[in-house]
Amino acid sequence: MPNPSPRQQSRLDMQPTLATDRLAILPGDFRLGVSTAAYQIEGAANEGGRGPSIWDTFAHTPGLTSNGDNGDVACDHYHRWSDDFDLMADLGIREYRLSVSWSRLQPSGAGALNPTAVAFYRSLLGGLRDRGIRALVTLYHWDLPQPLEDAGGWPVRATAERFADYAAATVEALGDLADDWITLNEPWCSAFLGYHVGAHAPGRRDWGDAIAAAHHLNLAHGLAVAAIRATHPSARVGIANIVTDIRPHSDAVDDLAAAARLDAASNRVFLDPVYLGDYSEEVRNVLGPAGLDAAIRPGDLEVIAGRTDFAGINHYQRVIARHDGDGGPLRLRETPAEPATTSFGWSVIPGSLTAVLTRVSREFTSLPILVTENGASYHDYVDPEGDVVDLERVAYLRGYLGAVVDAVEQGADVRGYYAWSFLDNFEWAEGYGKRFGIVFVDYADQRRIPKLSAHWYQRLIAERMSQLEPIDATR
Repeated sequence: MPNPSPRQQSRLDMQPTLATDRLAILPGDFRLGVSTAAYQIEGAANEGGRGPSIWDTFAHTPGLTSNGDNGDVACDHYHRWSDDFDLMADLGIREYRLSVSWSRLQPSGAGALNPTAVAFYRSLLGGLRDRGIRALVTLYHWDLPQPLEDAGGWPVRATAERFADYAAATVEALGDLADDWITLNEPWCSAFLGYHVGAHAPGRRDWGDAIAAAHHLNLAHGLAVAAIRATHPSARVGIANIVTDIRPHSDAVDDLAAAARLDAASNRVFLDPVYLGDYSEEVRNVLGPAGLDAAIRPGDLEVIAGRTDFAGINHYQRVIARHDGDGGPLRLRETPAEPATTSFGWSVIPGSLTAVLTRVSREFTSLPILVTENGASYHDYVDPEGDVVDLERVAYLRGYLGAVVDAVEQGADVRGYYAWSFLDNFEWAEGYGKRFGIVFVDYADQRRIPKLSAHWYQRLIAERMSQLEPIDATR
């Protein structure tokens, strides 16, 4: 078991977890886990028959990522997964959300799966099961095969249909090793950061394309759910949407309206059709004339609203919306709420997670909720004693897990929390300059160094597990 150094232990002894009575408020089947994503950690970009994804193309285009960083090697998890899982198990982590790579499993975006990739993921999932770690598998975490982008990408309806084929084939190949599946991760990022802002792959900047992409991502989710159920009827399926806590700058009518527009184009465009069966009037007013109405075909909404088993919620910050007539198609400016103290400049307000969870359970769905991502980046470093003493992240995790307990007390049916992230990794356009992990990765030699937050989380999980019966990771 990785033990904290004496110096870390002295710091750890001063850091409370959550009070026993607070932990006891959580449901008996509550999951405490960690998350990663394939392109951010796997590396081996040109091995095992993997094809290029939009993130390979984007990251290799000069000027688009910080320092020209790319995911060619990343954390080299493709070769080091066994040691990484040993570390995970030693830290007491028994719940792991990962993603499989579409461009590794199906390099062209169509046709038969790549057998080398299938064998890799079967070994990986089997390795988790052998260690008693339950897998929650995401089918799409932004690595669209480049041939599908060349054919039009997510603004094109056919991409949703190809995704459903890929989802069915992947679950058929791996479904005996995992029962819990997420179709898409944060479709808002794929649609709007990828096709409007251009800050993420594929780096396009067209408002209409982003709106069409949003609908087709919703459709891809619905088609994939149906395909998975036909292939593996006992599978538990959901989607992981990023939900931001949006507040108006003031009580002025214009600022209230700006916040409502941002909510429609950020949260409701993905929550409404999946959980309520239609795009709300607010969403249609904001996005309909710009292309949403044209993208919807008869039967789409029924497909998108197909039955799911849980609601995955990713949450990172609270933002403030202010009316600005020159502020792009939404006519607003958004800024992080204060205090914005992470290295990303994102807010740190635990109550924002409580607000999001209670809102989703009150307004959108009675399904069990999993917090599928939550975390913070800080300027972590290895000190002269060889330790990473990330006190800010410890405080962050304690605060946000307390916020989950608050939400449960207020009636939200929250069944899990997955910290982002297990490992420091390739943070998309920010490259390797932002560290979210509870385990430090030295990219020069690929050493893994559990941070103080990893040992804090280890202790929290142990305290929680002492209250419960053992979890069967095969279920």
